[in-house]
Amino acid sequence: MAKRQAITVAARAVFGRDGYARAGIEAIAAEAGVSTRTIYNHFDGKEQLFAAVIEESSVQVAGALVRLIDDHLDPVEGAADLEPALTALAHAWAAVPRAGFAEHFAVVRQLKAEAASMPPALVQAWNDAGPRRAEAALARHLRALAGRGIVAADDPVLAADHYLLLTLGALDTRSDQGATPLGDAETARITTAGVRAFLGGYLPRPAR
Repeated sequence: MAKRQAITVAARAVFGRDGYARAGIEAIAAEAGVSTRTIYNHFDGKEQLFAAVIEESSVQVAGALVRLIDDHLDPVEGAADLEPALTALAHAWAAVPRAGFAEHFAVVRQLKAEAASMPPALVQAWNDAGPRRAEAALARHLRALAGRGIVAADDPVLAADHYLLLTLGALDTRSDQGATPLGDAETARITTAGVRAFLGGYLPRPAR
């Protein structure tokens, strides 16, 4: 188990640095301080190793994000709480890559860049283990808020997508998918504007 852990840690670093196509088993073995034979004793090949690496760290990141979502949205009791809660959630979500997950997000940037040429199962494994779990948790909270009349979201899953695109998506665009980190002030400006745009579409309208 210790050798397997050393291999996945090394593979995460190499995949994040070199990408999937360019990363070689030999480079991963050198990074881990093991032989290539040892890697093949644990994994069938590079595809299975990449799947294990991205799934393992995606589950960890998704767990952290679900806790953030719960911590920020569980206390919302009315419309007055909504904007500050959604804004604080966006700020906290944007900080997750710096909270011990930098190598995971380096791999994700490589995965997105190479997605068209990668085995579809690898992209699917990442989506299922990470992003979709976090989006589902956000949609669950938006559904509950809609049920209480705090937001107007007939499709909570689509509403969750809109929130993420307007906040985290805007940050990704401005930061070259996280490769050029933004300062705290710029992050706050973008996420605050994104939350207000989201609420412009999803706050209940008074009946005429």
